[in-house]
Amino acid sequence: MNKDDKEDTTTYKVVVNHEEQYSIWPAEKKNPPGWTDKGKTGPKAECLAYINEVWTDMRPLSLRRKMEQQEKPIRSSKS
Repeated sequence: MNKDDKEDTTTYKVVVNHEEQYSIWPAEKKNPPGWTDKGKTGPKAECLAYINEVWTDMRPLSLRRKMEQQEKPIRSSKS
């Protein structure tokens, strides 16, 4: 039996970085640098379902902000 054949009994936590990108991390481990707890813990599938529900825009925060700034001159020139 290899590792993939075993049931994953790890408790995970949802973490988020400064770009508002989500991931899961084993709950008993210290977060990787730059990542903070989002407050959700549980089995892998439950954490991934939570991420799927709340992370609706996959673009990094810096890209979203840049795109918003680029749209402002376009909107104001149409007025």
